[in-house]
Amino acid sequence: MTYTIRDYTRADEGSWLRCRVLSFLNTAYYDDVDRTKPAIPVPGLELVAVDRTDTVVGIMDTMVVGALATIDTVAVHPDHQHRGLGRALLRRTRSRIRGTGVTTLDAWTRDDPDTLRWYRAMGFEESDHYLHVFAHAYTAGDEPERAVLKPRPGLRLMAAFLHAKLTDEARGEFSRVHVCRRFTMTP
Repeated sequence: MTYTIRDYTRADEGSWLRCRVLSFLNTAYYDDVDRTKPAIPVPGLELVAVDRTDTVVGIMDTMVVGALATIDTVAVHPDHQHRGLGRALLRRTRSRIRGTGVTTLDAWTRDDPDTLRWYRAMGFEESDHYLHVFAHAYTAGDEPERAVLKPRPGLRLMAAFLHAKLTDEARGEFSRVHVCRRFTMTP
């Protein structure tokens, strides 16, 4: 199959959202669903890989702030994975940010073995991490309350998304705890 890598356009939003949701579905980011595409302000990059029908099958959105470029979204539709699209999108991103003053390209991800393997294979090195802790009332009624220090009167906590230091790890206490990892490289 032939693919084209190009800049995102507003007309891509529907297939961009479908690609992202389907690619995240079997990962630790399965619940990271957006109803509209998040904006990436200039000078950031919004790249897509499209198939012959101009349907988005790969995504790489990169925020650029000073000398730091952060991959906000990298996703390849499950029907198009393992064909080099992620690698090609990364190559284009690196090419476009060279010479712009960016000295570090990073990405944060959770602890999915395939995703971690991909970042490492692309040349990223793990350089930082923290925990994503999920506490949900449907898992255990008191889980959210246990996750916060001081519940607010009149507010029934149904879910909590928290950050914690690795030294504060509580894997056995909550239903979802992920190590969030930062990968960096020189573009």
